[in-house]
Amino acid sequence: MNDTIGTDSPARITLRIHPHDNVAVALTDLPAGRQVVIDDHAVTLADNIRHKHKFTLAALSPGDIVTMYGVTVGKATRDIPEGGVITVDNVAHATESDEVRPGSKSWTPPDVTRFQGTTFDGFHRPDGGVGTANVWLVIPLVFCENRNIEVLRQCVADALGDDPYRDYKRMARQMLSGQSDTPESADSFDATAPRRFPNVDGVRFLTHTLGCGGTDDDAEALCQLLAGYICHPNVAGATVLSLGCQKAQIQMLKAAVAKRDPQRLRTVDYFDQQSSPSEEALIRNALQSIFDGLAAADRIPRQPAPLAKLTLGVECGGSDGFSGISANPLVGAVVDRLVALGGSGILSEFPELCGVEHELVARCTDAAVAERFRDLMQAYQRHAAAVGADFAMNPSPGNIRDGLITDAMKSAGAAKKGGDGPVVDVLDYTEPHRRPGLSLLCSPGNDVESTTALAGSGANLIVFTTGLGTPTGNPVTPVLKIASNSELATRMRDIIDFDAGPIVRGERGIDELAEELLALCIEVASGRHRSHAQRLSQHDFIPWKRGVSL
Repeated sequence: MNDTIGTDSPARITLRIHPHDNVAVALTDLPAGRQVVIDDHAVTLADNIRHKHKFTLAALSPGDIVTMYGVTVGKATRDIPEGGVITVDNVAHATESDEVRPGSKSWTPPDVTRFQGTTFDGFHRPDGGVGTANVWLVIPLVFCENRNIEVLRQCVADALGDDPYRDYKRMARQMLSGQSDTPESADSFDATAPRRFPNVDGVRFLTHTLGCGGTDDDAEALCQLLAGYICHPNVAGATVLSLGCQKAQIQMLKAAVAKRDPQRLRTVDYFDQQSSPSEEALIRNALQSIFDGLAAADRIPRQPAPLAKLTLGVECGGSDGFSGISANPLVGAVVDRLVALGGSGILSEFPELCGVEHELVARCTDAAVAERFRDLMQAYQRHAAAVGADFAMNPSPGNIRDGLITDAMKSAGAAKKGGDGPVVDVLDYTEPHRRPGLSLLCSPGNDVESTTALAGSGANLIVFTTGLGTPTGNPVTPVLKIASNSELATRMRDIIDFDAGPIVRGERGIDELAEELLALCIEVASGRHRSHAQRLSQHDFIPWKRGVSL
């Protein structure tokens, strides 16, 4: 990123990200008539420019290209004066052609001397994977079993004395009684008591709305996703509940699990309600499976593992006009460092790569990888068009309000999360991660659906950037939240793990903060630090019903 800034004040107030850009970003609210100087060129602002929004460095006519991050992010739809604000009323989505040669973009790996030989403490699995967590899963094959999953959740929480919502329940009791402080009952949870299963991070209970009433492809995709979770390196084993008559049959899930675990190294117990003599018997058998699984999982301690065993999923949600300037390139710098150390990154959200396809194709290691990326992107776009949608509809009202005017503008910043290294593989939804290095994963832009997909493909740590704030987490994979601006990091400090705001202010460099963030990732992967999403038991899980979800 080129840190050329306005020089009319000692404080940084504007930013031109790339020397070829014909727009700049306001880092603070700027009034019309204010003169700013960028690269020795004086620009008088024609409009009031809110912070995070963009303004032109030269007058534009209808059809003129708008360039940001050095790439096309839109085109003018009407005359825009020099110093005029970029809005949805004067700029439309536009992108460049992806007719570039795969492998044409070179990469110089970052200096990773500080991390050479560094390990994290993880859970080593028989198949060679290493987990950053150790959980037991309880999964319904169909939505009809969601109620039984909830019964099991409450029973297990009560038996282990480990209710993640105990503080909120105490708050509700206090509010109802009109007392500011209610004495705890004798059977209340004691946070200082030793954990029953100290080597286990807990039981995760998934629920969803699929499994029946959809297409065969929907059922198959669900089973493939659930198999990805069951065989995830952070998962010790699973208890699966089936109704019996649903479209997503037990045999389908068993086949999907066997494809990922051909040696049957993972423990999975299946229970069918329609074959059970009673609901009580179903619950009793499922509870026995869970407690037996916890006892077995507890026999697996954390042990040192090389950083090459880390697979970092990268995600953004609630993005703002600073996300592509601070948080996203910061995360990309972490991915580059991890890849240089032999590890992996997974970049998802295909609707938010629309407009930078040519950049990613140029980074693909060979023509086959590039062709798969093009094919999946085009198939996704055709599916969207068939129901009257388009990737250009991706920016949310919150994105637009904070300066992300077109999908290409949003995508150019979102793609920064993948760093600058080679793209070694392209995965379709639910496909497992296969190669060290950076992979692209076909998923929607929906935060939880995409985060769900990242874990399903094997990400054992997820870094999630946000400019507006989001509490998203995942049941099996630790999620760290990176704020694009310090105001958010302060206001929502109970969900934000790392502040990238100093980059915007020019106080800290991306390389410097990338080393700090990578060090934090290692602490979380080792279980020595809990992310806020973990602390809040933010276990979001939404399978993607393979229609259109922008």
